[in-house]
Amino acid sequence: MLKPVVLAACAALYLPFSATTAAAGPIQNACLNSDRDAANRSLCSCIQQVADMTLVGSDQRRAAKFFADPDKANETWLSQRASDDAFWDRYKNFGQTAEAYCAG
Repeated sequence: MLKPVVLAACAALYLPFSATTAAAGPIQNACLNSDRDAANRSLCSCIQQVADMTLVGSDQRRAAKFFADPDKANETWLSQRASDDAFWDRYKNFGQTAEAYCAG
């Protein structure tokens, strides 16, 4: 009787950590794959946490493309489309929040 309880308790403690480490988000993956000197697992994970708090999944995937192709960010910023303007406002909020939350 005690063995199943101990196994369940161990699983409850282990599973949240294994899910977190196994499932990196699009921003974290893009950050880790970038050629930026400051990119490391801790910083990229922090930035992903902020993305999870401030951007929906489709915005995260779109923003992740900026790591590999900064011209996409410039195109979005210069765009006159209302949807791009709305995305840019959300993206700018994400960037400011990530800088405040993840710096030092």
